[in-house]
Amino acid sequence: MDKQSVQLVVIGSGPAGYTAAIYAARAGLCPVLYQGPQPGGQLTLTGEVENYPGYRAGVQGPNMMEDLQAQAERFGTIIQEGSIATVDFSIYPRLLTTDRGETLRARSVVIATGASAKWLGLPSEKKLYGKGVSACAVCDGFFFKNETVVVVGGGDSAAEEALYLSKLCKKVYLLVRKDTMRASRIMQERLLQKSNIQLCFHTEVQEIIGEETVEAVQVIHTLSQTVSILAATGCFIAIGHVPNSKLFLPYLSVDSEGYIQVQLGTTHTNVAGVFAAGDVQDRYYRQAVTAAGTGCMAALDAERFLQANEW
Repeated sequence: MDKQSVQLVVIGSGPAGYTAAIYAARAGLCPVLYQGPQPGGQLTLTGEVENYPGYRAGVQGPNMMEDLQAQAERFGTIIQEGSIATVDFSIYPRLLTTDRGETLRARSVVIATGASAKWLGLPSEKKLYGKGVSACAVCDGFFFKNETVVVVGGGDSAAEEALYLSKLCKKVYLLVRKDTMRASRIMQERLLQKSNIQLCFHTEVQEIIGEETVEAVQVIHTLSQTVSILAATGCFIAIGHVPNSKLFLPYLSVDSEGYIQVQLGTTHTNVAGVFAAGDVQDRYYRQAVTAAGTGCMAALDAERFLQANEW
């Protein structure tokens, strides 16, 4: 692969990356896909996925990603382990260097590196991820129907998670570190209108309790320094996401939070022949199905770019 020129490189192996590869391979672009540090993306750490079309009985996240990889390989995608370590988008074809020091030139690039949820950093949080600990109410809220859950965070994202869960769950504790929320006033008003949401200010998580699944959340009330146990079967961490765009910042336009900006209705970035798909450019939806949709768009955009710029 060293110094080889390819038509399309896909960076990332979540639903966006694999879908882009499937469409590109079927179009004869012979895409090369680099899986990155977490092959399969965040879904490989997820339990059952019930809201992705086509899996009527649901599917385990890792199995779903294996299916997508196999489908991409079926049409001729070259799957590479490892990551892209550096890029140079100032020259064309674009120059990419892998973490093994190999270089290749790409006539087009699809960036599908996703976004990483911010976490509290507790060992129990990592241990119980996918077993009651989640960063996505829309993805996992259904599994906690009529149960009691905890949401951690004070911004609009946390408010949205709590409001969504309030429609499914018996009770929702919303834990806020400070004495006020960062969420917009209208979101706070909506929270106060929900009788099954209990706002807990000056409250931080000390531990998530459970062996196989979440059983309770131990919290500390920072004003009184008292500790209490909240019985709950779910703990939703909603303290934000970080788009995995740092590698591309010298070249690509991003918003204030680092999400890659694309032209409205497309996946075109500000650099010709470089496209962005999935959560790295989506601060609002962050769903597997929307990521896959933009992966399709990126492949089609790349195909049209290459047709218009034939050597």
